[in-house]
Amino acid sequence: MPYDPSLTTSPVRTSVSAEMSIKQITFAILLVFASGSAFAQRPSDPALLVPQQAPMLDMVAVPVPLPEGTGAPASVTFDKQGHVLVLTRGQQAFFEFEESGAFVRSFGDKLFTRAHGLRLDRDGNIWATDVGAHTVMKFNPQGELLLTLGTKGEAGEWNEAAGSRHFNQPNDVAIGGNGDIFVVQGHTPGGGDPRVLKFDKTGKFITTWGGRGKEPGKFEVAHGIAIDAKGQLWVTDRENQRIQVFTQDGKFVKELKYAGLPCALDIGRQYIYMVNGFAAQVLRLDLDGKVLAATGKPGKGPGEFGEAHMIAVSPQGELFVADSVNGTLQKFVRSPATR
Repeated sequence: MPYDPSLTTSPVRTSVSAEMSIKQITFAILLVFASGSAFAQRPSDPALLVPQQAPMLDMVAVPVPLPEGTGAPASVTFDKQGHVLVLTRGQQAFFEFEESGAFVRSFGDKLFTRAHGLRLDRDGNIWATDVGAHTVMKFNPQGELLLTLGTKGEAGEWNEAAGSRHFNQPNDVAIGGNGDIFVVQGHTPGGGDPRVLKFDKTGKFITTWGGRGKEPGKFEVAHGIAIDAKGQLWVTDRENQRIQVFTQDGKFVKELKYAGLPCALDIGRQYIYMVNGFAAQVLRLDLDGKVLAATGKPGKGPGEFGEAHMIAVSPQGELFVADSVNGTLQKFVRSPATR
C-alpha cells in the first residue's frame, strides 16, 4: 500500500476558521504536536544533510510489503527464530512476520503515543520506547506488558532522591550482558535533556550521564545506542554528527565523526551498520567505526529514504531499515553481481 501521510498526522491541516475560540485554537495546536510532527522536522542547517562520502555498498534495496493500515515503521529487530518484529506508529504498535515474510500477528493496541526504539533481551522480552509519552515499556514474548519505566505523559528529570522518575523523550534502549538496561533520551534539538540512563534488569535506577553540549560526554540528540563485543556503549549523537563510545559506567572512551545525521546502529561480528537519518543513507563501518561503504539518497523509491531512522541485520545478513517519514520498511540484500 502506498504510504499516505494522512494516516500519521493530525487532522488539523492548513487553516483555522475565524469562528474558532482561543480554546479551540490551542487544542488544535496541541493536536499537531501530539501527532509528532514536531519530532520529524528536517534540520534547517543544510550542512547536516550533506551525505557521507564512501564507496558504493554492494547491496540492493527490496521494498517490504506491510499489511493494510500499518502505521509508519519506527524501528525493527529480529528474534531467535529469525522472525522480524516491526514497531510502528499505528494503532497496533507491533507487527511480527516470519522469515519468509508471512504475517504472524500484531499487538499493542493503542499503547503508544509516538513509538520510537525497539530491542529484545536474551529472554525474548520486548523493550520499546515511547518518545511522545516519555516511557520505556517491557513486554514478554507473548506481548503482555510487564513493566513501564517513566511517568506516562510527563517529561522531567530522573532524580531518585527527589522521588522524580521521569524520562524526557526516550529514543532507544540497549541491554547489557547482565541484563542492565541503557536508555538514551532527548529527541528534539535544543530541547529535552539528552543523556544516557542506566537501570538494572528489574528497572532499578543505577546512574546517568550526559546533558546538552558539544564536548566529550555531552549530547545534542542522544538518538540511538548499541553495545559492542567489548561491552562498550556506542551512542549516536545525531546533530553533533558523531558517535560517542562509553564504558557501561559512563566513562568516555572516544568519539567518531561523520557527515550527515547518525541515527542508529546494529553492531555485528564483522561490520557495524549505521543509518544516517535525513541524509538518507545506510553506512557500513568496520568494528572500529571506519566508513567502508554507503548507499541511499533522498526520495521515495527503492533504496531512497525520507529518513533512514532505525536498522537491524537479519540472521542471513540482510539489512532492514525503518523509514519513519516515508512510512516504509526496506530490505537490502547482496547485489546479484556479488553473490
